Amino acid sequence: MKAGARIAAAIEVLDAIINRYQPPAIALTDWGKAHRFAGSGDRNAIGGLVYDALRRRASIAWALGGDTPRTLAIGAAASALGLTPEAVMAACDGADHSPAPLSEAEQAGLTRPLDEAPAHVQADIPEWLWSSFSGQFGDGAIAEGQAMARRAPADLRVNTLKSTREKVLKALAGFGAEPCSLSPIGVRVPPPAGAQRTPNLQAEAAYQAGWFEIQDEGSQVAALLAGAGPRKQVLDLCAGAGGKTLALAALMQNTGQIYAYDADRHQLKPIFERIKRAGVRNVQVLRAGDETAVDALGPRFDVVLADAPCTGTGTWRRRPDAKWRLKPDALKARMSEQQSVLKQAASLVKPGGRLLYVTCSILPEENTGQIAWFLRDNADFSIVPTAEIWRVAFASETPPSADGRGDSLLLTPHRHGTDGFFIAALGRKA
Repeated sequence: MKAGARIAAAIEVLDAIINRYQPPAIALTDWGKAHRFAGSGDRNAIGGLVYDALRRRASIAWALGGDTPRTLAIGAAASALGLTPEAVMAACDGADHSPAPLSEAEQAGLTRPLDEAPAHVQADIPEWLWSSFSGQFGDGAIAEGQAMARRAPADLRVNTLKSTREKVLKALAGFGAEPCSLSPIGVRVPPPAGAQRTPNLQAEAAYQAGWFEIQDEGSQVAALLAGAGPRKQVLDLCAGAGGKTLALAALMQNTGQIYAYDADRHQLKPIFERIKRAGVRNVQVLRAGDETAVDALGPRFDVVLADAPCTGTGTWRRRPDAKWRLKPDALKARMSEQQSVLKQAASLVKPGGRLLYVTCSILPEENTGQIAWFLRDNADFSIVPTAEIWRVAFASETPPSADGRGDSLLLTPHRHGTDGFFIAALGRKA
């Protein structure tokens, strides 16, 4: 397919996402089924263009003067397809299934600088969130937002039960794999540039053999800071698909006991196959949604990991459509759920044990605000400074938190190259 046809295809897909409210993955799949002639390279390029358009939706709409599938696809085409603005104009000539020629406003928008745009537009952050976002990051807010509007790398966690980082790096050398900067068991595959193919790492023999799991470096750091170790009793309270559960099992060297629980059985479903592939033997998966069974375990755990439900603002690089769908009521709902999770988690930590509170959010309402709320009503808990647990887990100095605090850790794409993650350790008095 020529560039113009790819842009036209992206306009179709974006129309399904924006006007028919289809999730991007489904919209792209449906388009591919309806256009069998498109090869895998074409589908990959169209997908990259669609996601890039969603990542930079606010700034593209401001530059080109409209928030339509057409303007978004045209505005993202240069970087997404590796074209010059002039090449984008030439590709849209109305022939061979390409979009109609660009208007004067659209042509000007392709090179319009963002310096005069409102701050939230420059950062590609929803306007209603800007007060919270800019309050969190201050003068660095625009840079933080722009980093969250770029393509994300593929981060992998080496499964130390089966392999080493050196072996995984060698197996994935053809993808440009390199060590992660923070996680000692992390490997990073850089994101594709322009219309380059996105590597299918799950098809690799090393993945099928259980040598690695796909897991963002920030998530790896959270598991490493949990305090899990051999022969300990650990609860992963919001286990989801089991990424952190598997990381904890490796840290525990397949000894002790991990209980994995999630309220959503659909979220939990993949954990069983992942446990098998990873060679994990110390995990007991609790029935999804059975809170009575969880509460019956009582305060017996050395570590309770509470990766609480959140807005997912830290994952906007990977799920850019969620950025524009998030509403104030959803934030309030997640905050209520987080408080419920914290209450339940606290009741299961044994004296002298640790509660690790984690979110993939960069909003203070879901992070430091929830920790402050929790500590007001739980005098038998106190925050354990990040530097203290970091030195034990990493034998190095803690990286600066993106919010400037020293008692908890906020990781961001701009400061640390990870997804957005908040991590706070709470110790229960002995």
